[in-house]
Amino acid sequence: MHTHQHQQHPARPAPPGARPPRTLARDLAGLPEGSPARIAGWVHRRRALARLTFVVVRDRTGLAQVVVREPEALAALAGLPEETVVEVTGTVRLDPAAPGGAELVEPTFEALTEPATPPPVELWRPTFGAGLPTHLDHAAVTLRHPRHRAAWQLASASTAGFRSALGALDFTEIATPKLVGTATESGANVFTVDYFGRTAYLAQSPQLYKQMLVGVFERVFEVGPVFRAEPHDTVRHLAQYTSLDAELGFVRDHRDVLAVLREVLAGMVEAVRRDAADAVRLLEVDLPVVPEQLPVVHFSEALAIVGADPDEPDLSPAHERALGEWALAEHGSDFLAVEGYPMGKRPFYTHPQPDDPQWSNSFDLLFRGLELTTGGQRLHRPSDYAAALERTGTDPALLAGYLDAFAHGMPPHGGFAIGLERWVARLTRVENVREVTLFPRDLHRLTP
Repeated sequence: MHTHQHQQHPARPAPPGARPPRTLARDLAGLPEGSPARIAGWVHRRRALARLTFVVVRDRTGLAQVVVREPEALAALAGLPEETVVEVTGTVRLDPAAPGGAELVEPTFEALTEPATPPPVELWRPTFGAGLPTHLDHAAVTLRHPRHRAAWQLASASTAGFRSALGALDFTEIATPKLVGTATESGANVFTVDYFGRTAYLAQSPQLYKQMLVGVFERVFEVGPVFRAEPHDTVRHLAQYTSLDAELGFVRDHRDVLAVLREVLAGMVEAVRRDAADAVRLLEVDLPVVPEQLPVVHFSEALAIVGADPDEPDLSPAHERALGEWALAEHGSDFLAVEGYPMGKRPFYTHPQPDDPQWSNSFDLLFRGLELTTGGQRLHRPSDYAAALERTGTDPALLAGYLDAFAHGMPPHGGFAIGLERWVARLTRVENVREVTLFPRDLHRLTP
């Protein structure tokens, strides 16, 4: 879990003659002027001037500056190219002009690795100078760039906020299988796996398992990978992404699910604000305000707002963008929930709208004009499942374990799933979700 960036441990000077403990870059300015200190990290940048050389060392908390004048230290430095891992011992000098307000002088360098091969791009430049293919091909190194690191720090803090918000609402965290025996949720878009001579599939969602576990814990959530074999080569699709899933029992309808989603989003934004403040500043993220009540429009109304044909079965990406602009103009909100999607476009377990069963008790949540979350109320009566499976031509034998839960009593329930990488992409307003994914998997990319 992401630690609070402002929770600093008091930095203490080392006793005379002792090897000083490691000090992190952010804590260097907390040491007294003239005290010995030891930092460790990567050589981020070397800048040679006529009489001295500045070395910037990068660690997990940021940058620390080392001033090198001594011939011996300059000679040692010559064999330490950028990205070499080093330990530097020196004397603290407080200087408001240095990164973090302090620097090390009179240093001695010790290399902790062999000299590093220069990275494919200059990681010390404030903006990342190369294109996306270069970044993705060399991700193990280019992710070290402070802007790439910061993007995933937003993801880490968001995940922590998701967990803590649901924990406060008495949810239990679960772990469900990612290898499954039937591909039932959305047809052919699954990856097959040889499972001891039988065909298995990578799970597209924990949906069926989280429903079953509502019968055990009432309220459950999971953070985990999901796999979609969709041949979409777009800026918004991945073949594997991180899904933040929740499911809860004893709901009246999908609006109760939406209310929990609202609490979760508020918790995620607050966790980012608190735990990833440095990343927010570096990336100039404008954090959204989560309204007390998420604005909601019915699917039929959404089609009218964007001037679409009333018989359209779904919203296109252009419709979503237009609705995002409308929500901002009409409600001052980065979020808009569209409820009541046609039943024909929703999975078999979706609960219909009671007063008009052509519509569903389901929703998509748009965030800045992009679908972020799908959710809704599920069927919970065995007779409704029997009818839904007959309507969709699904063999009940394929779902025997799942249907067992409903035969033994299941409360009215519903849930939602948030795509973590999409969430971070909209926070940072990047064009391509791969820019904020650690090691993307898509139509073309299976390495690194």
